[in-house]
Amino acid sequence: MQQTFDQLYKESQSNKKFKNLYELIVNRENILLAYRNIKKNKGSFTKGINESTIITIGEKEPEKLVNYVRKRLENFTPHKIRRKEIPKANGGIRPLGIPTIEDRIIQQCIKQVLEPICEAKFHHHSYGFRPNRGTLHAYSRAVTLANINKLHYVVDIDIKGFFDNVNHGKLLKQMWNLGIQDKRVISIISKLLKAEIVGIGKSDKGTPQGGILTPLLSNIVLNELDWWISDQWETFKTRKNYERERIISGKRRLDRSVKYKTLKRATKLKEMFIVRYADDFKIFCRDHKSAFKIFEGVKKWLKERLHLDISKEKSKVINLRKNFSEFLGFKMKVTRNKKKHTVKSFMTDKAKRNATQKIKENIKRIKKNTSAREVSKINATILGLQNFYQQATMVTKDFSEIAFSVKRNLYNSLKDVSSENGELSKYYKTHYKDYLRKKKTFVAKVAIFPIDGVKHKNPKNFTQEINNYTIEGRSLIHKTQKSVSEGIIRYLMKNPVINQSMEYNDNRISKYIAQKGICFVTGEPLLLNNMELHHKKPKSLGGNDEYNNLVFITKSIHKLIHATREETIENYLQMIKVTKECKDKVNKLRVMAGNKVLV
Repeated sequence: MQQTFDQLYKESQSNKKFKNLYELIVNRENILLAYRNIKKNKGSFTKGINESTIITIGEKEPEKLVNYVRKRLENFTPHKIRRKEIPKANGGIRPLGIPTIEDRIIQQCIKQVLEPICEAKFHHHSYGFRPNRGTLHAYSRAVTLANINKLHYVVDIDIKGFFDNVNHGKLLKQMWNLGIQDKRVISIISKLLKAEIVGIGKSDKGTPQGGILTPLLSNIVLNELDWWISDQWETFKTRKNYERERIISGKRRLDRSVKYKTLKRATKLKEMFIVRYADDFKIFCRDHKSAFKIFEGVKKWLKERLHLDISKEKSKVINLRKNFSEFLGFKMKVTRNKKKHTVKSFMTDKAKRNATQKIKENIKRIKKNTSAREVSKINATILGLQNFYQQATMVTKDFSEIAFSVKRNLYNSLKDVSSENGELSKYYKTHYKDYLRKKKTFVAKVAIFPIDGVKHKNPKNFTQEINNYTIEGRSLIHKTQKSVSEGIIRYLMKNPVINQSMEYNDNRISKYIAQKGICFVTGEPLLLNNMELHHKKPKSLGGNDEYNNLVFITKSIHKLIHATREETIENYLQMIKVTKECKDKVNKLRVMAGNKVLV
């Protein structure tokens, strides 16, 4: 489907009106891709009202699944939505609407086709629920606007109950204006929005949190706001084109500095830049007067255009030189450092409480079940928190306080099962070099990571050329991808192979890092659903779990190493299209596994 998605993106950039999207949605390959994408998601095992999961759907033959989706969409009526209430940290409740797995697959089919169209039209500084973008990109952009652009007044807007108050009619019109003009598709989405929630009934407004389409639809709603604010200054169209392309840091960039100087000199326009992550957004301004005018303007615009109210208690104008502004788990303030003003940032108080609580919950689990598996889980939690919050300038101070908060809890709960003796993993030795001589806590012979073992790392802005729907954009994804995925490391830590030795599980992490997250044979990136750890010399031939006897490879290569039937070998050779270099590596591994060399 990639070529189709690329074409949709390109045509959307040219403002094409799409009137035949239904045929793409019910395309066989699109439906099977939707199943595959849903299956990768751990939420696929969450049951809707009919108790089905991805497993029960997966029992059907591919053609049966394709026919089922097509038949449902011919005269679509959504299943009822199961309501689940999740307690919020502030004492409130977040209502989740969980569709059936069948409806989630249908929503995924629609999302896959609509996303490239919308991505071509979305604003470049919207970061929530979009491919390749994340929370840290939004935070990094906010820091840049304060540090580099010297914009120290922030308009903080909190939309009151955003997901519960989205106007359906307005949303469908916005989709139409984006070019999504297939009436059958619009009708199906309208029905999905009005799906009955068990215990609540049907609603004429709001998008149920928990639906696969909801994040995309929420971005469509607020995209109009992004561009309205952007067109006030950042992308304001001038009669004369002052924008110039320049090579900045080795990348081709649009330089608007001359344009902005001209606007300041010749107009009364207010300087403003928006950074948005889902319904959480900030507008950065130059001065106090402009900030208050923008605050009133945005409040009025949201009410008149999108029929949305703001929370008076949470929405305000903040002078960063005097007060903190909170954003996505960070709180930031501008302080004078020598001759310039720079951002000083911390974890928010709520984020620190949540981090402390998470670690304490892991300690409780270790006390109940003292095993290497549980210790690996607390290590994964600590690593995940450190990696996320290391972009705060005062992260070391924050984690020192967290470590102090759990120190007594850690000692009292684990004093009967812990020791000061054990063997450090290669990951510990690599990432916590400064702590090698300090006192360590071992449980089940595994060292618990030092909670305060984190240093500040400068945030990095999102590279706008990265894109799932262009050849150049996809090549950049692979180039800029970290040599190892922290997400996969955390997964390997949290999910040790139960029937394997501790040595195997420890070497499993070390091997992934050493191979820099790529297959030993093909050199392609290892993905969670396509990577296997291979014993070079099988245990049946006297092999063991030592580091040098293990190697990460893709599933297909693993099958090729162990295949003995000529027909199977030929099928895999054609499927993988191995080079001579790859075949030589496969042959070495085949010989060690006791199999014949491939000719």
